[in-house]
Amino acid sequence: MSKVSIVFWSGTGNTAAMAQSVADGVKDAGGEAELIPVGSADIESLKSAKAFALGCPSMGAEQLEESEMEPFMSDLDGAIGGKQIGLFGSYGWGNQEWMRDWESRISADGATVVNGEGVTVLGAPTDDTIEALKDLGRTLARNA
Repeated sequence: MSKVSIVFWSGTGNTAAMAQSVADGVKDAGGEAELIPVGSADIESLKSAKAFALGCPSMGAEQLEESEMEPFMSDLDGAIGGKQIGLFGSYGWGNQEWMRDWESRISADGATVVNGEGVTVLGAPTDDTIEALKDLGRTLARNA
């Protein structure tokens, strides 16, 4: 199995904890997981990957974090067709619109959102969320 990159932005630590659970699932499936803060991510390596994960909490008016994750996504737009992408993130308010927008954006770019939707949690990851994230990691490992 190939290495699975898990690129994320986290402000409070909740999304970082979610990223770790995705990595645990990748490892459970026999894959190699690489946790990468978005500011250190290499877009070219993601362009050559078959599958990877992206994590970001809801920010402001239900949007991606604006200083690092949004510019990163803009660079990925149009370059991810045919890829399997797992999405995840936490939120503190709202109705998860940022995730639905992100899913639509990934699909419009020609990629597939693993399991059809991102994994979200209100606040810190719960036991159920951790299991869903591990499942996401296992699926990514099989598709990498």
